[in-house]
Amino acid sequence: MPHPDNDKMLAALQKSLHKKRVLIVDRHPAARESLRLMLAELGIISVHGVGTAAEVLRQVRSHRFDLILSDYYLEDGRDAQQLLEEMRLTHLIPRSTVYIVVTSERGYSNVVALAELSPDDYLLRPFTPDDLHGRLVRAAYRKHQLRHILQQLERNNPEAAIDACDQLAEQDSDFLYDALRYKGELLLQIGRAEEAERVFRNVLAAREQPWAKMGLARALRDQGQADNATALASELLRDAPDFLAVNDFLATTLSELGRLETAQQILQVAADRSPYNTRRQRQVGDLASRNGDLLAAEKAYGTVLERSRGSTLRSIDDFTNLSRVLIERGDVESARRVLGNLQREWRNDKQAEMAVLIGESLCLHAEGRSERAAPLVEQALALQTTLDKESQHVLTARPQSQRLAVDLARACYATGQDATAEQVMRRVASENNEDSHLMAQIRRVFEQTGHRDSGRDLLAQVDKEMVVLNNRGIIAARSGNLRGAVELLMQAADEAPNLQFLLNAAKAIYSLLDQEGWNSELAARADDYLQRAEMKDPESPKINAARLLRSAAARKHGVDVRQA
Repeated sequence: MPHPDNDKMLAALQKSLHKKRVLIVDRHPAARESLRLMLAELGIISVHGVGTAAEVLRQVRSHRFDLILSDYYLEDGRDAQQLLEEMRLTHLIPRSTVYIVVTSERGYSNVVALAELSPDDYLLRPFTPDDLHGRLVRAAYRKHQLRHILQQLERNNPEAAIDACDQLAEQDSDFLYDALRYKGELLLQIGRAEEAERVFRNVLAAREQPWAKMGLARALRDQGQADNATALASELLRDAPDFLAVNDFLATTLSELGRLETAQQILQVAADRSPYNTRRQRQVGDLASRNGDLLAAEKAYGTVLERSRGSTLRSIDDFTNLSRVLIERGDVESARRVLGNLQREWRNDKQAEMAVLIGESLCLHAEGRSERAAPLVEQALALQTTLDKESQHVLTARPQSQRLAVDLARACYATGQDATAEQVMRRVASENNEDSHLMAQIRRVFEQTGHRDSGRDLLAQVDKEMVVLNNRGIIAARSGNLRGAVELLMQAADEAPNLQFLLNAAKAIYSLLDQEGWNSELAARADDYLQRAEMKDPESPKINAARLLRSAAARKHGVDVRQA
């Protein structure tokens, strides 16, 4: 049954539109003025207008907007999809902000790309003030009904958000499926896959919903049922070919199962249908590179660079990924152009400087001029030492690119510095053993430089060392010596800060705080481990599970979770 106050709330929202703070994004001043006048007819007068993505980012950093109306195309060659992706990934706009895309673009790929990022609504030109009014009220009404869920998500409190989902499901049948979808997703995020499975199965028993079938596949995979999950997702792929998240899921799952060529083919289909999704294009490039499909890798990495121009999501790896593939293909001239663009765009950045040195040394080696490459490699090694020292003293220092480190090892091998190359490889492998793409890049370097056997032995030795390091802390914890386990797990995380060790250390510290009382210094250390783990895998359910341990310990000892 709909909540009895819904009609009153809808009427109140219509009356409160005039209080909304609005940002209009359109490259044409006349179009911004036209939309501003429409909003004025609706009583909305707090309106700001901008024409470029850069201006949008400046505005949202300084002001909070209730509503953003963005044209699809922006003046600086970017579009509403890239803008929305960047603001959501960098948390520049709260979940309560209504984001509506205004466009006359009916091209299939653009519509699909936007649908993937789920803007709150679309407005297709031409439209009337009444059309605009209806869309604004509808979007604001939905945000209002979901407000308690969204508030808890903003506070990074998934358990409270799940409670809010249950309350909404009980109160308002109009938003039942919204509540259940959020609940299922949240349960997956905190590692409660069995409960998530029940939610999605209950939804599917009542109504066929592609998102519920997708959620069920994810829940099965998270419980170790990869084959069942793959079968279910393949069925969904046939029934709902426009639901491109299925392609992403299948590609990831098949990659984990070692079926790399099939994974690439499935992901390429989604990339072709929605070519502006830069994260997916990066994944296509990674898979294609692992499969030795250098043409596909070049195309995908090139698309990433083209589409990320001007974005804060652009990275040094985007340049080095493409230059690496071009060098492997023998197109040294094009690789140098990419490195030149990197040098111009990231001027005075030490990591970029190191990347250019490494890239140029590899270009020289490809041309048979290894003697000229050696001094560049020495400079790159010196820069790496400098960056290592700086990262120890600057907490906000940008993490060093691990792919670039592997390229450095490749350059060392190319110039005869085998011992240094092995040292770099050992460090990267121990810190990133859970990253299948990076480990594949390491093995590829070993093979291409004639070090397959020694490389295999090195990785086997690293694996053995990781097991020993981890087991020491686990055994101490099982024996009841929690403080001793914390010391050992922190040592492991400091020596080899891979995802597993960072999480184990953070969770052990939070458990100790829960047991013995809050210690701000120790909590800060655990928070640092957790933050570094999140950088490695932001979507890992284990991250949220660790956060829940932290929240529980803080609450138990009367500490404000947000300020602890």
